[in-house]
Amino acid sequence: MRGVALLGATGSIGDSTLSVLALHPDRYRLQVVAARRNVPRMLEICRQFRPPLAVLTEPAAAAELRAALGAGQATQVLAGHEVLEQVVRAPEVDVVVAGIVGAAGLASSLAAAQAGKTLLLANKEALVMAGALFMDAVRQGGATLIPIDSETNAMFQCLPAYRCGEPAAERGVRRLLLTASGGPFLRTAAADMARATPDQACAHPRWVMGRKISVDSATLMNKGLEVIESAWLFGLPGNAIEVVVHPQSVVHSLVEYCDGSLLAQLASPDMRVPIAHALAWPQRQASGAAALNLFDVARLDFELPDRARFPCLDLAYRALRDGGTAGAILNAANEIAVQAFLDGRLAFGSIAEVVGASLDALPAVPAESLETVLAADAAARRIAMSQVQSRC
Repeated sequence: MRGVALLGATGSIGDSTLSVLALHPDRYRLQVVAARRNVPRMLEICRQFRPPLAVLTEPAAAAELRAALGAGQATQVLAGHEVLEQVVRAPEVDVVVAGIVGAAGLASSLAAAQAGKTLLLANKEALVMAGALFMDAVRQGGATLIPIDSETNAMFQCLPAYRCGEPAAERGVRRLLLTASGGPFLRTAAADMARATPDQACAHPRWVMGRKISVDSATLMNKGLEVIESAWLFGLPGNAIEVVVHPQSVVHSLVEYCDGSLLAQLASPDMRVPIAHALAWPQRQASGAAALNLFDVARLDFELPDRARFPCLDLAYRALRDGGTAGAILNAANEIAVQAFLDGRLAFGSIAEVVGASLDALPAVPAESLETVLAADAAARRIAMSQVQSRC
């Protein structure tokens, strides 16, 4: 049995991972479960899976979970972000599912890479913020890195016997085609998008996700972050990674080879598929997802994204070209802008403005250390908050 640490257990990645683990109790043992503060859901998980260790990063929530479990329970409860960096290194943990959203997941994901774990990465922001440092940690630690975002996992599946970080061009890859559903505003006029509400932005037509990633999907920033992630995972420049809008969300991405071959991975839009694949790699196992019926799908449509209506996509390509700390600046400013939008303090149409202004105000520098990356993250947050205030 393989020991699993599930970080971000109460989110959509956590739910899908737990569903797959429950299908294979003879193959996996949930050793560590971690979240921020969702005590009711963590209590359910602890009672069902009885993991030896649960971590809540907010101390008050950890105390509440400890009291709810009561004395004599199988699960020990710890608190704090620093604890995550320790528990992912534990010898009984073989696999780390990195599902913590945003910059908050960087340190624990990096620790898992340094410890040589099999790292199932949903936290794309770790690569966006600190791609070079992260991939160095993977190589030096001897970690096995497998992406579990549906799109990057699809590319991984289309590259047989591939290890993330190798130059995919040496495998004959000419181009990556990263599919996007287009989000809830694919056909919405720019003027109407600018006035969109948080509920409208979070009403994704294909996927059930958290509110932050749903807004990123609505702006196409999520796809921009995946462009940067893909560049680091597959060792390719931005001009070899193209975003293609595919509303059906059935083709999860494609890899084009130098001989003209185009390989695609197709599946129902269900996160259990890439998670089950990554857990079992290089074998296969049941995911619990419904099989894809092509006769029900009937047609597959593809189109180029409208970059004028979705400027966040070009901002991500810009950050990739600038390199260094530009990715950390982009991600931090976007997190501030999206939260301000969700809080009702910023218009949807101003999210890209805040991110662009932050990139303009804070030049990128070489990302030589984690301290440099975190300093850029903090500075970008201050600038973005000022930008939000000026638009209130």
